[in-house]
Amino acid sequence: MNRATRRQFLAATASAVGISALNRLGIAAAPARPNIIIIVADDLGYADLGCQGCRDIPTPNIDSIAANGLRCTAAYVSCPVCSPTRAGLLTGRYQQRFGHEFNPGPAQAASEQFGLPLTEVTLADRLKEVGYATGLVGKWHLGYKPQYHPLKRGFDEFYGFLGGAHAYLNNKAGDANPIYHGTTPLTESEYLTDALGRRAIAFVERHKNRPFYLHLTFNAVHLPQQATEKYLRRFENIPDPTRRKMAAQLSAMDDAIGGVIARLKEIGAYENTLIFFISDNGGPTPRNGSKNTPFSGTKGQVREGGIRVPFLLQWNNRLPIGKTYPNPLIALDIHATCLAAADWDGQIAPDKRLDGANLLPFLRGEQEGLPHDKLFWRFGPQSAVRDRRYKLERINGIEQLYDLDSDPGEKQDLLSHKPEVAKVLRDAWATWNAQLVEPLWKRPNRPGQRIRAARSRPA
Repeated sequence: MNRATRRQFLAATASAVGISALNRLGIAAAPARPNIIIIVADDLGYADLGCQGCRDIPTPNIDSIAANGLRCTAAYVSCPVCSPTRAGLLTGRYQQRFGHEFNPGPAQAASEQFGLPLTEVTLADRLKEVGYATGLVGKWHLGYKPQYHPLKRGFDEFYGFLGGAHAYLNNKAGDANPIYHGTTPLTESEYLTDALGRRAIAFVERHKNRPFYLHLTFNAVHLPQQATEKYLRRFENIPDPTRRKMAAQLSAMDDAIGGVIARLKEIGAYENTLIFFISDNGGPTPRNGSKNTPFSGTKGQVREGGIRVPFLLQWNNRLPIGKTYPNPLIALDIHATCLAAADWDGQIAPDKRLDGANLLPFLRGEQEGLPHDKLFWRFGPQSAVRDRRYKLERINGIEQLYDLDSDPGEKQDLLSHKPEVAKVLRDAWATWNAQLVEPLWKRPNRPGQRIRAARSRPA
């Protein structure tokens, strides 16, 4: 029996007969692996949470993750739009390495090739290897065809939808983008955010006697702006109707997350659950009333406002409590961090190496230095690279350099003043870019939007 198999056997035996019984038999029980919950919001702005400085929308349950853990203030996603970010998060790899550079558009217009490539291994695949129950509740957006379905990509259970957006009310089984329970379309009469919370709680309850991984991906606060009167009444004091609706959607999501946390406490699993909360990209401010303060730019841009996101995590007694972490990190790191927390000891092929770093020793202060020397972005005609201090951007052929320490809003271009810094970053980006592949599908064309070449020149 190899080490991984033996640990699975001991963990399963401990759940069945109890650790004290194992001790009486002279068998050392395997260390309890943590439960893992990754919560992903959709189109949330950097400044839309109380713990991020928001004053008009209370988010006590989401804020509790920061209060009982860490708030990472220089955290990024690997793309300023939904699907590529999710591909990077689940694989722990820059998604441009396997051609997943753009959103696909709606199912009826999507490329035949759209889907997280089957050559890639997901976090669910790896955690399942060591005995985790794996479940996805919410938005998928990584493939419409059967071979890309969540149940084929490492998840034991799925409740949610396959597309990039979804109505919150009156969801019918016969819709073009239905809600699925597994592979079965169903009619969902409950407000969708409430339903996702209910299904997440049920998953936690169902697997309370074994380690579980819950990937909880809300469509809030993505369009369409739909909320019930219960949530809208909470924000009658917000004068802007667009932000008022977004606030109602966010408050519903906060309630749902609070329900999951409460159930973890009720079943005694709270102390040993590693929880992450992020947004999949920056807020599309003009469209949904979100705020990316103090950053410039929005969803769809490699400016800070498009890629710098709230990033909260907690693991009681294993991570510091109530702290902030200021160094740059990226959502790709979640994969490697979860593997380390779960004591996963499998082999990763050299050509599938992870780009994400295990954050645990950095967050605990056990390892000096930075998780990453540099972070990189490529999104069609936009590209960016940053080190601890400086960020070089190229957007539609225009190159600019910013000192993020003194100018987080990217207002003062330093390109002409610090050409040597720009060259170092430009060369590093070119080396990274040379490792990537061509996009597997083109960027969706939207009315009134001029589409540039799919692949940008080196920044």
